[in-house]
Amino acid sequence: MNTMALYLIGDVQGCDSALQRLLDEISFSASRDTLYLLGDLVNRGPDSAGVLRRLMTYGSAAQCLLGNHDLHLLALSQGVRKPGRHDTLNNILDAPDRSTMLEWLRWQHMAMFRKIDGHDLLMVHAGVLPSWTTSQTLALAAEVEAILRGPTLGEFLEQMYGDEPYDWNDALTGADRMRVIVNSLTRMRFCNAVGRMEFASKEGRAAAPPGYMPWFDVPGRQTANNTLAFGHWSTLGWLDRTDVLSMDTGCVWGGCLSALRLGGKRVSGNATGLGYELIQIQCDAAQQPG
Repeated sequence: MNTMALYLIGDVQGCDSALQRLLDEISFSASRDTLYLLGDLVNRGPDSAGVLRRLMTYGSAAQCLLGNHDLHLLALSQGVRKPGRHDTLNNILDAPDRSTMLEWLRWQHMAMFRKIDGHDLLMVHAGVLPSWTTSQTLALAAEVEAILRGPTLGEFLEQMYGDEPYDWNDALTGADRMRVIVNSLTRMRFCNAVGRMEFASKEGRAAAPPGYMPWFDVPGRQTANNTLAFGHWSTLGWLDRTDVLSMDTGCVWGGCLSALRLGGKRVSGNATGLGYELIQIQCDAAQQPG
């Protein structure tokens, strides 16, 4: 008899057929299991609408983070951004159930926390600034979530885009405060030792600009005692550490779509800590990098 299982799933990016194959592979049951999807549910792949409709039918069995592509969809729907040449979001924006899908998306999460087998698991799409604790990260994420679900969504999205400020300050207010939170949780890859973010570099871990490093390698990071699960960084790929699980394995680029079955004995990798089993399926490239 199958028992309840918890799964982390990396960036789907509109690849609904790949998601279906992965769910078949893990014998997912919405009445028994729970999925935690780490953001970038949509865009670049061929069937973003199919992904959202599928996840909506799972109810509370699908707990989803918002990534930069998901926020981009909301910005397009509000008319505050123009489509990019690689966007594949028209099957949502032109759909008769557009409003239902977009409303559902607004109620997803910017960060999630779960205690599993005595281990603290913090989930974000991209990263957490090194000065933030887990409780602070969740509180700041909740500030953004409240705006996404409220009447000033369009105004917020219009002011959200931009790289500055690059640094966090507790005294930040208004659009600057929200922009730093969003950029950390949905865009960050590299920062320096004092938490100054850098957004131009999108290559792997070894390509850090001078003076910068992957956000999770900053000495003294306040969340280092937790396990941080994130997606977003396909050029980093699968990374297994006691404090870090990197889950974007490049499905949309012809890599893999990955799931971790959480809890129990760790059967993939040699590190100690939160137990898991890694399950991956090979994907066809929906787009080429560039």
